[in-house]
Amino acid sequence: MTLMVGGFGGVGNPPTLIQSILDNNIQNITLISNDTAFPYIGVGKLITERRVKKVIASHIGSNPNAGAQMTAGELEVEFCPQGILAERVRAGGVGLGGILSDIGIGTIAEKGKSKVTVDGREFLLESPLTAEVAILHAKKADRYGNLVFDTSARNFNPLVAMAGDLTIVEVDEIVEVGELNPEEIITPGVFVDMIVQSEGVNWRWAWEK
Repeated sequence: MTLMVGGFGGVGNPPTLIQSILDNNIQNITLISNDTAFPYIGVGKLITERRVKKVIASHIGSNPNAGAQMTAGELEVEFCPQGILAERVRAGGVGLGGILSDIGIGTIAEKGKSKVTVDGREFLLESPLTAEVAILHAKKADRYGNLVFDTSARNFNPLVAMAGDLTIVEVDEIVEVGELNPEEIITPGVFVDMIVQSEGVNWRWAWEK
């Protein structure tokens, strides 16, 4: 299946949902994520435990296990510039047919992509990204699924929330409807299908070691 995960270097990854994937022995995942985090942090655990067959990401450099698996031909990796990756996810979430970018023209990044000319300029057509399941982490949610994020942990999470056929959010705190400040809500509940109470981060951050 295709799994999209919010977060950046593990920050904003949903720890309880990732652990559930591991506990239930789910394998052969096509992972769409900004990165592969660190070996034992966030989505990096899915890579380390060899649950992922393909990853679409902006980089994998912080997880040597991902690089080793790619080099050995055990992990298929599709690289995408970070801004383009974000826009592809957004395009998938809002139903666009793709985005036009001049990044990568004349390089190996052209391979397999259509070209479009607009006003005399040539662009690559970057396809939208969606997933069968999207999982993300938020600081708070009310029972309608309206979400508030914790500072920089917001990162890719609002985009990911829009792009899943089934969107599951893990939250630190669930409150009643009306308790959230409307000005703080980033993702409206219309994008959220399920809410899971977080059991907390179950890894040590790289800067804590």
